[in-house]
Amino acid sequence: MISSNPHIRFVASLSLAATLLIGTSAHVSAAQPVVVELFTSQGCSSCPPANAVLARLADRNDILALSFGVTYWDELGWKDTFASPQFTKRQWDYAHALHHASVFTPQMVVQGRMDAVGQSESEVAPLIHAAEAREGGGPTIALFPDHVDLSSSAFAGTADVWLIRYDPRLISVPVHRGENGSRSLPHRNVVRQLIRLGPWTGRAARFDLAMSPDPSLRTAILVQAGPGGAILSAARG
Repeated sequence: MISSNPHIRFVASLSLAATLLIGTSAHVSAAQPVVVELFTSQGCSSCPPANAVLARLADRNDILALSFGVTYWDELGWKDTFASPQFTKRQWDYAHALHHASVFTPQMVVQGRMDAVGQSESEVAPLIHAAEAREGGGPTIALFPDHVDLSSSAFAGTADVWLIRYDPRLISVPVHRGENGSRSLPHRNVVRQLIRLGPWTGRAARFDLAMSPDPSLRTAILVQAGPGGAILSAARG
């Protein structure tokens, strides 16, 4: 039945328009997920427990869990099938920012601000709780299939906007040599692309997104306060 009340008809029209508008967006960030980045290697015998922790964290809606394979184990018997020099550089950026003399695996970095080895959930849980209680200060992110919109914010400075494409599946990799030789190692949320879209200075901005090289990959956006800096905002498609 159609109401004769013009106010009700007006509200219903607004509701329908809002529904249609939201339907065109892949994701609009409301509650920001906490970003947990694992730096790992298939050649590292200490890494499988951290891989398992990250796989469990990946099931949580309040967390964006990402696995980065690093390269500095590659000369020790087994070349990591997911590793990239770019990911090793990202870990070094965190090492400098967190005042570490070197890099190590496994390492979990939470919201770009805190880190732990990450071999148990009890070790990482307090860092996640602290990140949830802290305001990021970044923009609201509206993630569409072909572009991303960032709102304005009171942030003062210049941040980096990162496009991340990752594989959400649980992937088991047989390792034939090195410290994990003869083992099959499960991985989850493996990062396959890390692309800097450009700078963000606190003003509303739009960035175009190239088509994903693989339709099975998921998309995430990070707004980060410079190399190795805090994650100000995050969203996933």
